[in-house]
Amino acid sequence: MPIYQTISYQVRDTGHAANLFALTGLGNIYTRIMNPTNDVLEKRVATLESGVAALALAKVARLRNAGVDSVNRKHYVAIMQWSGAQDDRKQVIIIGGGASGVLLACHLLRCPTDDLDVTLIEKRPNVGRGIAYYTANPDHLLNVRAANMSAFPDQPDHFWRWLCARQDSGLNWEPCDDPFCFVPRRIYGDYIASLIAPLLSDAERPGRLRVIRGECISIDQGRYGVAITLADGSCHHGDFAVLATGHETAPSCTGCYVDPWTPPADAGVDEDARILILGTGLSMVDYVLSLILVGHKGAIVALSRRGLLPHAHRSVQPLPIDQADVPFGTDITELIRWLRKLINNHLGQGGDWRSVVDGIRPFSQQIWGRLSISARRRFLEHARAWWDVHRHRMAPEVESRINAAIASGLLTVLAAKLCVIESDEAGALIRYRRRGTNHIETMQVDKIVDCRGMGATPLKVINPVLRSLFEHGLARLDPLGIGIDVTSECAVIDQLGIASERLFAVGPLTRATFWEIVAVPDIRNQCLALATRLSRLGDAISLRSASNGKSSAPM
Repeated sequence: MPIYQTISYQVRDTGHAANLFALTGLGNIYTRIMNPTNDVLEKRVATLESGVAALALAKVARLRNAGVDSVNRKHYVAIMQWSGAQDDRKQVIIIGGGASGVLLACHLLRCPTDDLDVTLIEKRPNVGRGIAYYTANPDHLLNVRAANMSAFPDQPDHFWRWLCARQDSGLNWEPCDDPFCFVPRRIYGDYIASLIAPLLSDAERPGRLRVIRGECISIDQGRYGVAITLADGSCHHGDFAVLATGHETAPSCTGCYVDPWTPPADAGVDEDARILILGTGLSMVDYVLSLILVGHKGAIVALSRRGLLPHAHRSVQPLPIDQADVPFGTDITELIRWLRKLINNHLGQGGDWRSVVDGIRPFSQQIWGRLSISARRRFLEHARAWWDVHRHRMAPEVESRINAAIASGLLTVLAAKLCVIESDEAGALIRYRRRGTNHIETMQVDKIVDCRGMGATPLKVINPVLRSLFEHGLARLDPLGIGIDVTSECAVIDQLGIASERLFAVGPLTRATFWEIVAVPDIRNQCLALATRLSRLGDAISLRSASNGKSSAPM
């Protein structure tokens, strides 16, 4: 390759010079930015790597500010680290700054000796809250007792200690002296946000964490890393990317439909409106509490096929269960038979069924992982509704308020099949059939709130980065259609069935593989495991890259 010794460059006129220095025209202006030697090197590297362009940099870290983007997703920007200065720091980019993203960032950065930096991309103004903890409604409580909500498995009382230290510091919440208590979700959002604040202001390790406000619209991955493109056109590069976008939502319906995550007053819901809520789970409970808070007077009807309401928590201890006694890998029928027998035996000894359900929790992901696809499908069709109302319970205080709403006639729970929704000028006419009958009934409603949770497949979500990954074959739907397909180590599986070495996912997105992955106690364990894996995987990739770099490529 020729080496050009250049100290100055010629320009045609002042307009040509202005364009060059504004970086709007191609050409050489300053040796450290562009020179003929770099130009030849980059063109040949791009050709060798089947790329459309290349950029030679002294340090990989310079990519943060280089603004490089791929012209075609089938060809990636080829990057060659060609000077003697080596930058061995690994860069992990987390897409999503809600609870899952913050928990992963905290676990990645807990070890001060790791040569690893984290970039957190979040479109909302507040990091750490996501949908679940963004609510300002004081009646929206955690569905897990405070004692179990620590961010760190090795410090199980971390959240409780944080809470006790701040109960007299303006939390606007009645203090409790029992770790069994259920805290407002907005306060837990404060806790998650407090975890990230020290990492942003750490003077001893500056720059290890960056928070970027923006929406990720695409991810490209190549031999040398990942490129993350945001809606504003900026591009950010790293070694690994992790999807932590949390609970996904389907495209919003127009007309009489109301977003369940928008407060009724903000959504323009009249206090006398007749409301139909689709679903009778915890999301329905939250929306009813939102309506009660603003003094709603109109009738509220919650409809689901079985009409099951979540049970409430009680102050009980998990039943110790020996792993050897769990029938892993059996048929779903045998598994349910074993569970019922275990519950009946415990009830016969004066126990509570909740102790059995909580005792199974440490094994739930392994039980799910050992089920066949057909067994998982049978569970989703026939047993999920019953499992959910026993496993995902509401706080005792919330139970009292929901029971009071039912007793007063404000809330009616229907076990029925939704047949047809016919929009009209007044709202919608609903045709439904009660469970156990063949008679079709109708009701007129003003607003509809869809709280069915897992109703929409990931292919129908509005998240642009997920849609992009599916469209370009970098991710695929799981066989059951409930989440993206990932390995047991959180690696995203592409359309060809190949697990990525660069792209991962955590949290509710991974429910197809882990199932029980919507609550903090499960997500924190997943984040710890992935953080450990990324640290080790980064070392392995660095060693492999260094080994490959010893062999010289023809120029």
